[in-house]
Amino acid sequence: MSDVKWIKIVTDIFDDEKILLIETLPDADSIIVIWFKLLTLGGKQNNSGVFMFNHKIPYTDEMLATIFRRNVNTVRLALTTFEKYGMIEIINGAITIPNWSKHQNLDQIESRNEYMKDYMAKYRKKQKLIAQNSNSKVNSKVNSKVNVNSLDIEEDIEEDIDINNIILSDNIICGISDENTTKNSKFKKTFKDIVVEEWNKLKDPIPKISLIKDNSTRAKSLKARISEYSKDDVIKAIRNINNSPHCLGQNDRGWTITFDWFIKPNNFVKVLDGNYLKNVKKFDKKGRYIEDRDILTDEEKKEREKNEYSGMDELFDNY
Repeated sequence: MSDVKWIKIVTDIFDDEKILLIETLPDADSIIVIWFKLLTLGGKQNNSGVFMFNHKIPYTDEMLATIFRRNVNTVRLALTTFEKYGMIEIINGAITIPNWSKHQNLDQIESRNEYMKDYMAKYRKKQKLIAQNSNSKVNSKVNSKVNVNSLDIEEDIEEDIDINNIILSDNIICGISDENTTKNSKFKKTFKDIVVEEWNKLKDPIPKISLIKDNSTRAKSLKARISEYSKDDVIKAIRNINNSPHCLGQNDRGWTITFDWFIKPNNFVKVLDGNYLKNVKKFDKKGRYIEDRDILTDEEKKEREKNEYSGMDELFDNY
């Protein structure tokens, strides 16, 4: 889809906490301009928010300074700020935007193109029927009914993410369905019901939830996460929790994850990306691997050190 010429910018972007914090910094205006330049460069590259020159070489701060026509020190300050606030991540030396689908959702573009293709096919078929059954010109009233309205199409696409209107059969979860049971299913549920079920399947001591009320803060947050990512990503993130000792309370505070904490934007993306998974591999700012001992619980660290020392004793005993 090399012909994509746009990115999404929400109208309340300057009410975002990260932007508000940036506006208190020196050179705030320059930093914000660099953020928009970074977004537009990502849109032009169409590489899922990963910044690579010719798809081979990671962009450096000097390269970006040249492309953005900005002082290299200002670009470095901007990149440091963006990384601090979680707006970018450095992976194997490459700059990435973690929640790129928030700014350019290509799945929606494809859906809209398919919608237009089907809509226009039906539209032309209807025109032929009108021409065959009438010797007179089609009046303006008929035209107004069959005319393609791009705004209506946009609304139809957006309605797809309305969690109050999403109806799924009992066996459709995370894009997996059983045709036979779907056809014979008597009970249907909303995606909110499926989210509650998936959450309540999590291991103890994760607190259960009873429901997600319409128009509640939970419902609005869930709808926002579906809009930014997808329904499948919501289910995936929930299932990641079972493989996260930290989220299950194995930490120095005995803290356990709650649904209201999980569904917040900054927390959701961390769980989705697997930041809390056991033995997950991470990289530092320079792309160097961080040993997984750095994300183990205290008990796991002690156990590993114990095994390592015992292994050293055996090694010396052999000499």
